[in-house]
Amino acid sequence: MKGWRNTALACALAGLLACGLCACGGGGDSGGSAPAASQDATSGTAFSAPKSVDSPQFDPAKAVTQNDGSIDTSSVSKGVVMASAKSASRLKLLVTCGEMSYNYDLPGDGTPITCPINMGDGSYTFAIMRNTGGNNYVETTSTTADVKLESEFAPFTQPNMFCNYQDDSACVAKARELTANAQNEGDAVKAVCDYITQNVTYDTDKAAQLSGTTGYVPDPNETLSSGKGICFDYASLGAAMLRSVGIPTKIVTGYVSPEDLYHAWIMVYIDGSWTSARFSVDPQSWSRVDLTFGSGTETVGFVGDGKTYTERYVY
Repeated sequence: MKGWRNTALACALAGLLACGLCACGGGGDSGGSAPAASQDATSGTAFSAPKSVDSPQFDPAKAVTQNDGSIDTSSVSKGVVMASAKSASRLKLLVTCGEMSYNYDLPGDGTPITCPINMGDGSYTFAIMRNTGGNNYVETTSTTADVKLESEFAPFTQPNMFCNYQDDSACVAKARELTANAQNEGDAVKAVCDYITQNVTYDTDKAAQLSGTTGYVPDPNETLSSGKGICFDYASLGAAMLRSVGIPTKIVTGYVSPEDLYHAWIMVYIDGSWTSARFSVDPQSWSRVDLTFGSGTETVGFVGDGKTYTERYVY
């Protein structure tokens, strides 16, 4: 994961965008003002949140184990793969499908991680890689799987290492509270996004502390508790809360104009549409929701306009 120094600058625009929470439909790259409409107008499919979070758990008995590393592919159809390993050296889980690949930092103390199957159906290779010095890695554990997802949305309705939550998580409880009276999916998304933009402020000190570092993993419960965070924290909390109530949500990292600043945001998919003065989500398409720019917080120093987004990684 790239350092977050530039992210701080991109997120500093939060208090400058008059349109509030940015959204643009269909996964396009251009931003824009929300259309004039009633501030409380919502629409979409009737909303019904899942009664509980029932996510796959790492099962050593089902895992392929080699050289102190284990890879559990028993839940790939549900959109996740899990791995654990022990080593004094730095470890990564490499996930490959065709010409595409993602790598994830893997703790060396045996703590399992959950990673999304985010490259669609196909033949996947999973490998635990151990650092041998510099940027050099050697494979220690590997396995393959032919993936057929239960749904194209499966990876984006489950917890993973970048939006980690459980049934008893505080962020899940808050999401259920906020959406308890939602009549449609638009109501639910609006309630969660409004809460985050109004109650989480941008943490410039944290951004400075993380400047130039890699491998940062957000904690949605901590962000909810502290009421502050960087853009990755905003995206993680939004994804955790929305996924927990059944709204498919992607965490996206990439670049924002005009200086190609590294940034994080979420994409939501709802069957229907809703519009307000603050944001707009298009029906039956992935729509960008930038919670950081929508927070309305005041930060010092800014570069970028938040209008053009270039996706790099999706989780």
